Amino acid sequence: MPITAEHIRETVDDYLDAHPEEKGQLAPVLDLLDAGADLNSRKEFRGHATAGAILADPAGRVLHIRHLALDRWLLPGGHLEADDTRLVDAAQRELTEETGIPASAVIPAGLRPLHIDVHPIPANDAKGEPEHQHFDFRFLFRTSADVGELQTEEVAAAAWRGADTIADENLRNRVVQALR
Repeated sequence: MPITAEHIRETVDDYLDAHPEEKGQLAPVLDLLDAGADLNSRKEFRGHATAGAILADPAGRVLHIRHLALDRWLLPGGHLEADDTRLVDAAQRELTEETGIPASAVIPAGLRPLHIDVHPIPANDAKGEPEHQHFDFRFLFRTSADVGELQTEEVAAAAWRGADTIADENLRNRVVQALR
């Protein structure tokens, strides 16, 4: 059974219990859920859910990937698929697909996202996609494994970097605190 609107709502509510100050930032997600939008669908161009992984190694470094389409260093992650049943599982699947690190070598730090980010995605004429928003549910994972075979259709490179190099200040602070 695919990820349900109820699961997304429960995940957002659980997150907001821990971070009530972010309710305004997450208003687009809540509004679309209230409107009955299918946040699993890549064709929901008002905004749709994605799942991301913050993968830390024993030294406290975080894995970054060089995303081909956006030509930027990002955390692993991507769109939900029909066979995903929970957001945390979708994040772990994306991590494994993009980095080649087996799921058996990765341990989730919890079921609550460490961060939920709302950000714009530029139009992609090749895919027939207008500019839209991603609601990225980011989960913390730990591993002692190293990068395997990269998904070269989407990923150009991978690098372990200090958590202090994460560009988003809120996410950086949360990761640094979680890794203490």
